[in-house]
Amino acid sequence: MINTAMTESNLSGLNRKDFQQDINGKKTDLFILRNKAGMEVAATNYGCAVLTIMVPDRNGKYANVVLGHDSIDHVVHSPEPFLSTIIGRYGNRIAKGKFTLFGEEHNLAINNGPNALHGGPTGFHARVWDAVQPDDTTVIFTYTSADGEEGFPGKLEVEVTYRLEDETNALAIEYRATTDKATIVNLTNHAFFNLAGIANPTPTVNNQIITINADYFVPIDKDSIPTGEILKVEGTPMDFRTPHTIGERIDADDEQIINGEGYDHCYVLNKKESGSLELAATYSDPESGRTMEMYTTEVGVQLYTGNWLNGFEGAHGATFPARSAVCFEAQCFPDTPNRAHFPSCVLLPGDEYQQQTIYKFDVDKK
Repeated sequence: MINTAMTESNLSGLNRKDFQQDINGKKTDLFILRNKAGMEVAATNYGCAVLTIMVPDRNGKYANVVLGHDSIDHVVHSPEPFLSTIIGRYGNRIAKGKFTLFGEEHNLAINNGPNALHGGPTGFHARVWDAVQPDDTTVIFTYTSADGEEGFPGKLEVEVTYRLEDETNALAIEYRATTDKATIVNLTNHAFFNLAGIANPTPTVNNQIITINADYFVPIDKDSIPTGEILKVEGTPMDFRTPHTIGERIDADDEQIINGEGYDHCYVLNKKESGSLELAATYSDPESGRTMEMYTTEVGVQLYTGNWLNGFEGAHGATFPARSAVCFEAQCFPDTPNRAHFPSCVLLPGDEYQQQTIYKFDVDKK
């Protein structure tokens, strides 16, 4: 592991020593990324957790716009284990923790009601990754997931790169994976954003505004498993094709809102070409002026409005109440292995899984 960037002084106010620990024979550390535009991102190699994203408001004041922790102990023991981490081997839910691949049934760890969620309780979010930081703007994480880990077939070699673009305040996340046996792969980053900045308490995102470039979404049942339908957003509280505040319809008397306890749904992105990097969503905070654009090569994005956050404490005494964050998780559709009509998430030996997602920050000067 190489950490070339100076971490002793950073906008995030984090202490590198608080992130240096031996866990299961591997060393954890703190990685600070900086670009020429002034953006700073802090991450650790435990779960590739993003700890802070420091960007300015319209007055040039920097704040941390992602929910995170200020020590490795707090990351490991977080009440929200997926807080701003990399998710794998399969993000989102798989019904009853079972799927069949080429005639063989596989049983996964059950960790969300009757279902498997986000790769299981010891998924990629709970692993110490190897890490190399070649320069100030980049950190490369690698992990080998053993054949049978959490029930998934095949040894999976995974590489995730966090890279700041130098001239704009953008965080690019690039994923690659190969396998020695047929398997399923659905990687994502579970960053919990709040463009107002974290605080005690962190304000709700209800007055913040989003758009999602999707005419359709994946409806869910009471266990948050897809019904198998692909429905139009038109005429429903799920319609973010034009800007709406998050809180405008979050408590609507609507079956989908009730099933998700708010928004916790996968949107079917409008794509000009499969696998192309295109604008998926926009997000803004009128008070601070901060804005974010999300671009991804994936077919879907899960919108989650922090419905299950319970007020626990994070970095520097900040607290995270319900709906104090919004997540835009680029991914395949939920329960894809059990839905033959959904775009495939199967990875075969000799092929390479690739994905790219970019979160681009700016300010509205108005």
